[in-house]
Amino acid sequence: MSLTTLRTASKRVPRAFSPLSVNVHTSHPARKGNKVSPGGVTADTDPESDPKKGGDGFFGSLLYGSKEAKAAGLIEPSHQGQHSKIVGRGKYVHEKITHNVIPSKRNEYLAAAEKYFRELIDHNGEFGRVKLTGSWESVVGTVGEFTHILEYEGYKGYDETNKALRGSKEMQSLQSQILPLINSRQHQIVSEFSFWPSSPPHDSGYPDGGIFEMRSYQLQPGKLLDWEYAWRRGLEARKRFVQPVGAFFSQVGQLHEVHHIWQYPDMETRKHTREQAWSVGSWSDTVQETVKLAQSMKSTIMVPCPWSPLK
Repeated sequence: MSLTTLRTASKRVPRAFSPLSVNVHTSHPARKGNKVSPGGVTADTDPESDPKKGGDGFFGSLLYGSKEAKAAGLIEPSHQGQHSKIVGRGKYVHEKITHNVIPSKRNEYLAAAEKYFRELIDHNGEFGRVKLTGSWESVVGTVGEFTHILEYEGYKGYDETNKALRGSKEMQSLQSQILPLINSRQHQIVSEFSFWPSSPPHDSGYPDGGIFEMRSYQLQPGKLLDWEYAWRRGLEARKRFVQPVGAFFSQVGQLHEVHHIWQYPDMETRKHTREQAWSVGSWSDTVQETVKLAQSMKSTIMVPCPWSPLK
């Protein structure tokens, strides 16, 4: 075979490509013959970093979900390719409803909304067993907004509830009393993170239910698994000092959005508990990762409505 022929043939041979050979989130260059994970640990030699071996290192958690989630039965093998099924709890579906109320109609809105949601709570068996997680009024942030979070037994429960509500003359009448009092409304379907289930209904004993902070993050597309990995550790640091209420990621509506909800007795306590978190080493790591993954962040201070199951 001539030299020209050999050169031509070599051009036709494709180079093998290994996805794990790509240097992800690390400044350490890939060494020949090794697949490098963050921090310079080679996946070939460290089974804890090898997702195929079920390791709980970075790659094992990032690509296949954390070991804790697997142990809790929250991840099914057939679902390992879909991010929402890896990080989500899966048992329930939640709906985050936001009403922007006409400022002069606040008191009328409170009265009308209380009638609507109390009726929903008292007769939830007739409406697909929907539950009200909580209702809050924003006092810092977009003032005049009211947030309501409903819990359904999966998408089947969501469908059953909406069908029942549309067929209920009583609920339609109560809703018609709310609509003239708002400027706009937004509905978003969200799921719980597997490591952070929503708090059950409770009365904290704080005066007037204390305050709730909802921190909303607009993530870069494709970064949900990274977020789950960082916050699984971050929650362990934060919950030593504060009561976590819930964490949700969007499924329908505004996508790539995450909401964390915390409860404090007052703003002064919020300040101190956030400062205390810095005494835990893993918290600084979580903050650094958060900055990398989020495009924007928003903090809203809310107070519970009189009928809210969470106070």
